[in-house]
Amino acid sequence: MNFLSFRTLDRRTLLRGASTCLALPWLEAMMPRSVSAAETNAVPPRMGMFYFGTGMNMRQFYPDGFGPDAKLSRILKPLEKQRDQFTVLSGTTLQHGGGHDGAYPFSTSIARGEKQTISPDQLVAEHHGKHTRFPSLQLSVKRGTGFGSQALATISWNRQGIPLAAENDPQTIFQNLFRPTNEKQRSEQSNEFRQRGSVLDAILSNAKHLQQRLGHTDRRQLDQYFQSIREVETTLRREIDWADRPKPQPELNGFGDYEKAVTPEGNGKFVYDTYAKLMYDLIALAFQTDSTRVVSYVVRTELAGGVYPEFGVSKGYHELTHHGNDPKNLDELAKVDTIYMNHWSYFLNRLASIREGDKSLLDNTILGFSSGMGIGHSKDTLPTMISGGRGLGVRHQTHLQLADHTPLSSVWHTMVERMGIEIENDFQDSTGPIGELLA
Repeated sequence: MNFLSFRTLDRRTLLRGASTCLALPWLEAMMPRSVSAAETNAVPPRMGMFYFGTGMNMRQFYPDGFGPDAKLSRILKPLEKQRDQFTVLSGTTLQHGGGHDGAYPFSTSIARGEKQTISPDQLVAEHHGKHTRFPSLQLSVKRGTGFGSQALATISWNRQGIPLAAENDPQTIFQNLFRPTNEKQRSEQSNEFRQRGSVLDAILSNAKHLQQRLGHTDRRQLDQYFQSIREVETTLRREIDWADRPKPQPELNGFGDYEKAVTPEGNGKFVYDTYAKLMYDLIALAFQTDSTRVVSYVVRTELAGGVYPEFGVSKGYHELTHHGNDPKNLDELAKVDTIYMNHWSYFLNRLASIREGDKSLLDNTILGFSSGMGIGHSKDTLPTMISGGRGLGVRHQTHLQLADHTPLSSVWHTMVERMGIEIENDFQDSTGPIGELLA
């Protein structure tokens, strides 16, 4: 249907229609603006952002004391042997956090309901995505975006403030990363590329004709639409460029069985311990094979989920957070958080076991996790930690007291700069990188 067959056209209708046409993989992919580490023959840096929805039991999260010898709390005890590879940060705040909408401002500092902007992972992906099959990976315990609900499934946003859909199926992720395509699939892929190219050409042609009929405000909105088209064109060019390049075939001894993986919403017996390790191993494999250098992962969404039968607790995670100072609720809440930290320890061990020259993959990877709230829906008592990155100039000290109300964006600011990205203007509401973390 030709847009110009109508005498009048509602601008929002056009954009809604466009969003359907533009629902293509990796919308966030853009041409990089700087030289990557690969171009200088250096080991590439990697970065991961992780979200633990509904906070944690902060009464048993922070270590006792500060500095390298701080005594680890119950929840952090699984990380005892890795204390030289992480720093817990006290004093971080999320201005628009403190409730179950906290996933929206988590990576951008912009409240739910307001126009979002590019998230730090995507800022880094613009620079480092040039040499990888995937500029970034969005992972989650829940598939899609969850946009509009409190249980947001993604913390990644492109430059237009559009949430980027996450994948939660280990089998699908593994196939996308490593499963070779056969002749039939390549033929189907070639036809798909051709059809998508034709659709983009038609959309662009009709939109340019429409532009001549619009006022200044609508033209500005349409310019954003053109930017989205340019992003999709870049994505399509990337896919075509990578289509004939063989996918890496990693060594999988000691890894789980991805052919039998079950998603949280899937059929079959779901065991979270198995699932968590499969997902963390996929991140390690994606980094090791340089399939991507940027990952975001919603480990736990707000409100729903967070507790599984094998955890052996009496209530759901959200219900436990409304503990009413009941000792049993607080104990079970800490028990669940400790289980998640056991999986984090597994992840750090996996990255540390992969050697890259005289360093480990963990040394060359900077990881940050936190939440949109702390205990009691607090926005300034957050479970914040940076792990890894010693090869990127991070100096760990187990527990660091920051100035009160240090914006969480200062953590992302630090990570982005460790990835070699120079911040030219103000970064969100950051007060600057955390100098105490830098070697």
